[in-house]
Amino acid sequence: MEKLSIQQTAQMMGVAPSTLRYYEEIGILPGIQRNGSGHRFYEEQDLGWISWIKLLRSSGMPIETIREFVALTQSGHDSIPARCEILDAHRQKIRDRVEELQGFLARLNDKLDFYHGLLDEP
Repeated sequence: MEKLSIQQTAQMMGVAPSTLRYYEEIGILPGIQRNGSGHRFYEEQDLGWISWIKLLRSSGMPIETIREFVALTQSGHDSIPARCEILDAHRQKIRDRVEELQGFLARLNDKLDFYHGLLDEP
């Protein structure tokens, strides 16, 4: 894979260039290389990190927790139990949210059934 500019990467990953700069600045997108003139370039492993960060953010993980997770990934194999703990906790939060949303959906379905029943009455 060729090296991508920040604009190419942003477009490919569906984020703004400013988001990529911000992620790098706060330490959740580590190791971004720069060319001789100081412009950032992105490689395949960087795209993997961006995709992972997007998934974590979209699923509600706070930036600070992502920062902690990224720091652990860079501290070596011994940090795997701590990484699993973070991901397990986040998975449980997602499960709880899905359950909550399913409850909302059931109530909406009940209300729609009620209204549709009224429309069907003579």
